[in-house]
Amino acid sequence: MFGFGKKSKKGHASQPETESEESAKDPETAPDPKDDDEKIAGPWDINDEDAPDFDAMINIGAMYLPALDGAQLRLKAQNTGDTQTIIGATLTVGDSSLELEAFAAPKTMGLWDDIRSELIESNAKAEEVDGTFGAEVLLPVKVKDKEFVSRIVGIDGPRWMLRGIFTGPAAREGSDEKTVFDDFFSEIVVDRGSEPLAPRDLIPMTVPHAPQQDDDSDGPLEDKAKRPAQPDGYDVQTTVQTSLTRGPLFSELR
Repeated sequence: MFGFGKKSKKGHASQPETESEESAKDPETAPDPKDDDEKIAGPWDINDEDAPDFDAMINIGAMYLPALDGAQLRLKAQNTGDTQTIIGATLTVGDSSLELEAFAAPKTMGLWDDIRSELIESNAKAEEVDGTFGAEVLLPVKVKDKEFVSRIVGIDGPRWMLRGIFTGPAAREGSDEKTVFDDFFSEIVVDRGSEPLAPRDLIPMTVPHAPQQDDDSDGPLEDKAKRPAQPDGYDVQTTVQTSLTRGPLFSELR
């Protein structure tokens, strides 16, 4: 199983009761909540036999996204000649958002340890914390004279790294929004693909389409092809950037 250090709330056998579990009733001896068995197993690799059923998810090329009611999915695109290249996806619900990007990684090692170190070294206010998905980074970000804290998560998979940037209530420990977004992030299934990519290259994304969608409406096939599917529960928008400056993965946050 390609789980990432966190026990799933579903689909996994529970552990027998231990002395530490009995001591949880005593606040002075209770273990840290992050150390219990109710931890998160994903995100997942597409070839993991224990991965969620991604046939029922939204396919955006580099990854499959589970449904989330009331979510707005904003795609970040760059004009490349006569075509547009999708370079990022941001999911927003209320005042919370989650920016998603998947990167190619070497076969023999992950990227997150190095990227996390680079991020902390280059940002004096960055702080490493032990979070839901292991080592995470809290980083204050200033936007239009307002400063807020973002939570940056990196997950290493087989030849890929998934980055998530949580902002708003989803970045705050103890909030209901954090629980919702953490559960959503943990259900993502990454599709690295077989094409050759250099380490830290973005894994290509595509315009999303609904799972197993059949169009029985009347009209020419070419007209149907021009109509992008709107996945249930999602409001999909595309933001086009005519220029893009990218440094090492997290330069846009500095």
